[in-house]
Amino acid sequence: MTLPENTADRTFQVDLRGLVDLLSHHLYSSPRVYLRELMQNAVDALTARHTLEPAAPAGTFGIRLYADTAVVRVEDDGVGLTEADVHTFLATIGRSSKRADGIAEQRGDFIGQFGIGLLSCFLVADEIHVVSRSARTPDAPAVEWRGRGDGSYTVRTLPASARPRPGTTVTLTPRADAGEWTRPAQVRSLAEHFGSLLRHPVTFDDGKGNAVPVNPETAPWARTYPTPGARSRALAAYGEEVFGFTPLDTIELDLPAVGLRGIACVLPETVPAGRRHGHRVHVKGMLLSEQAEEILPDWAFFVRCVVDAESLRPTASREALYEDDTLAAVRDALAEKLRAWIARVAASDPDLLHRFLQAHHLSVKSLAVHDDEILRMLLPWLPFETTDGHCTLDEFARTHRTVLVTSSVEEFRQVAAIASAAGLGVVNGGYTYDRELAHRLLEIRPEVSVADLDPATLTAHLDPVDRETELAAAAYLALARDALAVFDCNVALRTFQPASAPALLVDSREARHERTRSRLAREQDGGLWGDILGALQQEAPRAQLILNQLNPLVRTAVTIDEPELARTSAEALYGQAALLSRRPLRPAESSLINRSFLDLLAHALRKDS
Repeated sequence: MTLPENTADRTFQVDLRGLVDLLSHHLYSSPRVYLRELMQNAVDALTARHTLEPAAPAGTFGIRLYADTAVVRVEDDGVGLTEADVHTFLATIGRSSKRADGIAEQRGDFIGQFGIGLLSCFLVADEIHVVSRSARTPDAPAVEWRGRGDGSYTVRTLPASARPRPGTTVTLTPRADAGEWTRPAQVRSLAEHFGSLLRHPVTFDDGKGNAVPVNPETAPWARTYPTPGARSRALAAYGEEVFGFTPLDTIELDLPAVGLRGIACVLPETVPAGRRHGHRVHVKGMLLSEQAEEILPDWAFFVRCVVDAESLRPTASREALYEDDTLAAVRDALAEKLRAWIARVAASDPDLLHRFLQAHHLSVKSLAVHDDEILRMLLPWLPFETTDGHCTLDEFARTHRTVLVTSSVEEFRQVAAIASAAGLGVVNGGYTYDRELAHRLLEIRPEVSVADLDPATLTAHLDPVDRETELAAAAYLALARDALAVFDCNVALRTFQPASAPALLVDSREARHERTRSRLAREQDGGLWGDILGALQQEAPRAQLILNQLNPLVRTAVTIDEPELARTSAEALYGQAALLSRRPLRPAESSLINRSFLDLLAHALRKDS
């Protein structure tokens, strides 16, 4: 598009108060980040100073903090600013001083990436006072910059005595409503919270002339210990201090390619499925986030980790990690560290493995489904619910060469007692991952047969009654089938253990869905929807109520010659079997149970009278 000749370029006008409001409500999670931003700027200035003077001994340059009821002050021995730098960087929103003087190619050495950190100070103060002296220009005077929340600022040079050494001092005069974040005790607490792992010395002036170290020790994984046991105990103690629980074990994390070190603490208790814990992530020593879920894969919810990294990229707020290829590679590498720990424990520490699987078998099952190596290592150890009780598949396969797997918990509960008495080996496949893992048993025990439990398989293992008994019960069975036809349920007479079970209802979830679809097809006879359901319709599988001839109640019931009482007893047996299956009852079934109970009670009362 061609612009008119009188069109001129214009410069955006920035409403600083509106921008600060945007930062406070949408970028930063809390006003407390102002101190982290000041400390980050100080650390970056120290990094630049070390680049300028690489021969300076470690600890020569540092950061000092001070707070009282009137001011908050952060002083550093960093590279400092000239007057030109002040005009360029402090007065231009979005401009980062890290771009200056040919050090742009070294920005990976700095924490900050966005040049907006100083604005966060307006979250707690209406004026920012900066005094700085450049280390790059030794004879440069000190420079004072005063910025105000209305967007105005002043700059002036000061005598050398105002700042005799290179570096920068930032002083805030807190607003009355910011006392929660600027009280001396709070400033010290925030400094320790954000800066406990910083590599430069940071001290806090307690107002009595005492310089209290904020980060007196290096990270625990960077220290040396007299023995491996001492190291393990120290890392566990640090994990307990940070997370508030005693780890089941600690896993050291070390990725030299990205400068990442830290620990993963194994949680001692079960974690609800799908719940993800936040992890504590430092970047170059500065705490970035305590809720960084993205550092580990979803399945690793059995650990919480604390790491310090060199090459991870923070988001604009510097409170989370930017999702890029580096983060994806780090996540994959840390996942391998966790897998390696599981493999080591499985191979060398059965007691720890048992305690770990007791708490986190669901998490491990989710991993084993997608990880062949973990599957081969841990499938023999994972607990499953079976007709032999809770045991591992490896133990179960030693006594059952054919392993049958149910598709749901309710199906397992329907058949468990009868299948066990019949000598069938059945695994409850209704829990998350269990059915898929049970079928993968073949990969580690190829001599075992694994199949889904079919109702016909179970009924085939129930003993038939003799012909005379079948004929004697024929009239009752016909009435029972007629009474239960509304539930698409057939009725048969068998003998099975335990004899205390009067009836078994064999009815899978898939069969019920198929019958529902058939019913809808009949109701929608004709029309497009009816045609679609009709095309999908198969022969609807029927439920089976199998009466146990060994049960005294059933032996009495099949001799009833009064038709209405026979129907009522069949309905009662169906209702009792449905209740024992522990599946949700349909409204018609609930009504049947109530009606049959009342009819039997009425019959008993009439008989007594």
